[in-house]
Amino acid sequence: MTTIFSGIINGDAPADIVYRDKLVTAFRDIHPVASTHILIVPNEEIATANGLTEEYEELAGRMLVVAAQLAREEGVAESGYRLIINCNPDGGQEVYHLHLHLIGGRPLGPMILRE
Repeated sequence: MTTIFSGIINGDAPADIVYRDKLVTAFRDIHPVASTHILIVPNEEIATANGLTEEYEELAGRMLVVAAQLAREEGVAESGYRLIINCNPDGGQEVYHLHLHLIGGRPLGPMILRE
């Protein structure tokens, strides 16, 4: 499995990288839905949230800690932001490399519209 996110992590694809460490890389979404829209991805290829097991607890926690740090740096921590992980087709996942969306900078409205 090689995705565009793996290419970004490896430096083979361009991206506006805002954070990187041994576990995760974070970069700006190329189709932002708000003034802050950053993707936080594991450096290891994991297709979906379903692939997270106990062995990935440190990684999953790191993704959340980095999201909170970036929210503060982006100036959206106090006003509020949303963290989203989509999983598989019904969840809206488009790239099959686990990723966490950090979205903020405007009122985001309801999370899901009721039918």
